[in-house]
Amino acid sequence: MEIETIDFKHSMAAHCENGVTSNLLRYYGIELSEPMIFGLGSGLFFTYLPFLKLNGAPVSSFRPMPGRIFHRINKVLGIKMKVSSFRSSPQKAMQALDSLLTQKTPVGMVVGVYHLSYFPAPLRFHFNAHNIVAYGKKNGQYLISDPIMENPEWLSEEDLKRVRYAKGTYKPKGKMYSIESVSQDYNLPQAIKKSIKYTAMMMVKAPGPVIGYRGIRLLAKGIEKWPQKYDAKKASRYLGSVIRMQEEIGTGGAGFRFLYAAFLQESSKLLHSDKLATLSNEMTEIGDLWRTFAVNAGRVVKNRTSNGESYHSISEELKEIALREKDFFTKLYQLKL
Repeated sequence: MEIETIDFKHSMAAHCENGVTSNLLRYYGIELSEPMIFGLGSGLFFTYLPFLKLNGAPVSSFRPMPGRIFHRINKVLGIKMKVSSFRSSPQKAMQALDSLLTQKTPVGMVVGVYHLSYFPAPLRFHFNAHNIVAYGKKNGQYLISDPIMENPEWLSEEDLKRVRYAKGTYKPKGKMYSIESVSQDYNLPQAIKKSIKYTAMMMVKAPGPVIGYRGIRLLAKGIEKWPQKYDAKKASRYLGSVIRMQEEIGTGGAGFRFLYAAFLQESSKLLHSDKLATLSNEMTEIGDLWRTFAVNAGRVVKNRTSNGESYHSISEELKEIALREKDFFTKLYQLKL
């Protein structure tokens, strides 16, 4: 079955869900920058779940659950969307995809990375929260817009089915999403204000010890104890997982902070707010702290310390980041816009 290619513009992005959301909105005539997509979708987040393991290590996540950015940005912009999952029926999932494509509707999907055949081998690992868009089909091959790739890619029907039903943690279960209708008269300044409030609330007001700045602090305390609780190999694997979640999956800790700083800078001009511009600079500084933490933690993992880096010292760096983020998001939450 061949399906005519949709006139869909593929563009690269720093983060897959931002890119998919941006590309889908552009198809419907809404042009927003990636930082604006990220900010409106409240993409900046942190949680540490020591009781949940991913690839044998505790989960530290710098992003909300897959699909939340797309969901929230559509909510604040008043866009009608459709999300579907097909828990145990790959055939129905592929039929539903083909049905939308024949209606010239580009379709976003959540997939596993490990079996994406167009991915370079070193980038394939067991991560089931990657986002792509399908917008055509020819000779049993789907035309795919993957925003972390420079050009569109082709993926066989069998390979696409396999990644849509990847096994492991956070199984995608055939999840797909699309836009049904958009409104061009959305109130962007009001959407910005709501999104800023929500992001700041999640970072400083969410209950429990695992979310926001409290989660960062909990991770810092955990890192300090790992050398005493575990052998060197296990402690190193746990720390390496933190770095990977921060710097390789999406744009992670530092990169997300830089994206959010760009969002605040763009918003400061739209809302005529000097305070947002100042906070944008502060967020950039926090991003630099995350990047320094990743470099120093990498030296500990590789046992190539040169300036006295240790589990204790990087734990102290992370505790400082937690304090900075608590102060930053408290100011952002209290800011009158």
